[in-house]
Amino acid sequence: MASLPGGSLRAFLRDARVLQALAQIAFVVLVLLGAAWLVSNLFRALDALGLDLSFAFLNRTAGFVIDEGPAMARTDTFLRAFLVGLANSLRVIGLGLVLTTVLGLLAGVALLSPNWLLRNLVRAYVEFMRNTPLLVQLFFLYFGIILKLPSLQNRLSLGPISLSQRGFFLPRPVGGEASDLWLAATAASLAAAVWVYLRRLRDRRRTGAETRPGLWAAAVAVAVPALLWLAVPGVRFTWEAPRLDGLRMVGGSSLTPEFAGILIGLVIYTAAFIADIVRAGILAVSGGQIQAARSLGLTEGQVLRFVVLPQALRVILPPLTNQYLNLAKNSSLAVGVGFSDLYNVSQTIFNQSGQAVQMITLMMGTYLLMSLIIAVVMNYLNHRLRIVER
Repeated sequence: MASLPGGSLRAFLRDARVLQALAQIAFVVLVLLGAAWLVSNLFRALDALGLDLSFAFLNRTAGFVIDEGPAMARTDTFLRAFLVGLANSLRVIGLGLVLTTVLGLLAGVALLSPNWLLRNLVRAYVEFMRNTPLLVQLFFLYFGIILKLPSLQNRLSLGPISLSQRGFFLPRPVGGEASDLWLAATAASLAAAVWVYLRRLRDRRRTGAETRPGLWAAAVAVAVPALLWLAVPGVRFTWEAPRLDGLRMVGGSSLTPEFAGILIGLVIYTAAFIADIVRAGILAVSGGQIQAARSLGLTEGQVLRFVVLPQALRVILPPLTNQYLNLAKNSSLAVGVGFSDLYNVSQTIFNQSGQAVQMITLMMGTYLLMSLIIAVVMNYLNHRLRIVER
């Protein structure tokens, strides 16, 4: 290959695109060299300690018990302990996403309320929660409120609900012999109702005819469970209330102080951010849309439900996704109140096993997977709600 003349070579090296490419190549080489140096140091340190990077240690006996969540014995493995911590985190995240959405939506609507007192009370709540650290809020909620509740013998009773420093105790439904069949049939009916709703909604959009998707979906969701409830004996549910038996509560359901602390703290903190997102989304809807809806005789509730919120969702969903991801990641702060979540259990495992690299990698990968699942679901909803241009 013929060499370039001197002038052409100088011009080639002075080309901005060439310089940018050479700079990027140099940067990648430096990053790879740095990574190789770090990995080699890691392997040397592991060899000096007699450790390796395998995950075989997860099959060793844990030697500790996690009282919260699925049952676990001391003879169970580290893997079982990790899965119990993951289940506890998923419980907090799942309930937290539902409750924070409801509270954030209500608070966001209240920020635009014509009632001066309500609007300013909610604004004070939003500003306080947004401008104080979450960990400080968790400490105050857990150590300053929950653990200062009365003892179990002097517990506060709000109807069937009891509050004490040993936890929150709630009534729970107890089914008969055929209750499992009824629950399975109800779940299948709800899935079928979603399919019917989407199918009839698509037909209405395609043909323009009124297919009443909501009515048909409600009929499918209610029909089978109602028939089983009336026709099959042993389906009926009764409420089992908690009661004091000696020094402990029996019956009903309970929330431990640690679980209640992290759940309530995450919900009220994240809902403050969602409230401002909802407020901004509602304000983004054109005022002409609202006036037109009112001119049709719709009530304020109907205007909000049928006109404002469907359009505001397009603005709300992208930042709402960020808050959902923040809630999932902030659940790791449960270690501050002693709740046995994924992070807390992982920390215990690598302290006992000495396999810090593997546990940190496994923990980070698990949080990454949970975040990606939330992002995929929210991006799908955002895609479905986009405005399709011709």
